[in-house]
Amino acid sequence: MASYSMSDLKKGLKIEINGIPYKIVEYQHVKPGKGAAFVRVKIKSYLNGKVIEKTFHAGDKCEQPNLEQKTMQYLYDDGEYLQFMDNNTYEQIALSKEQVGDNVKWLIDGMNVEVLFHNGKPINVEVPPTAEYKVVDTPPNFKGDSQGGKKPATLESGAVIQVPFHILEGDIIKVDTAKGEYLEKVK
Repeated sequence: MASYSMSDLKKGLKIEINGIPYKIVEYQHVKPGKGAAFVRVKIKSYLNGKVIEKTFHAGDKCEQPNLEQKTMQYLYDDGEYLQFMDNNTYEQIALSKEQVGDNVKWLIDGMNVEVLFHNGKPINVEVPPTAEYKVVDTPPNFKGDSQGGKKPATLESGAVIQVPFHILEGDIIKVDTAKGEYLEKVK
């Protein structure tokens, strides 16, 4: 297994510390007036989503994690677990809502997602950056509603986002799943 030294670190790199896989979300190279240079990073755990700060000095090493990403299809929520199917082997896996995290609100039946595996165990689910959803509930429009205003809309996945006043129940809209924002009306 490959290891990384202080000079290899950069934003977006996946590393493993004490058997836990992390992603570097913030990177800062510090060269003080006195003493040796060091790297200060913020790393996000793939297991629990927590962000911690860590400092690496010259000579410090961290491992490359054994990560594998598979495209899988979200099938359904059985009440206790979320069921996913590998698109190539048709093998099914079950993940808890805690494992999926905030992305659970963007899942709809049949959606393809990226499931990240660490040492053969599923640890994270990434939904597409943009997706199309049907609006299932939103207040009606009233005469005099301003052009720039927003109103809440419940999507078929259960997520609630702010949409422009002209969006009605039954409309299909495109949503930025990373920010949870309305992008455009599809039809």
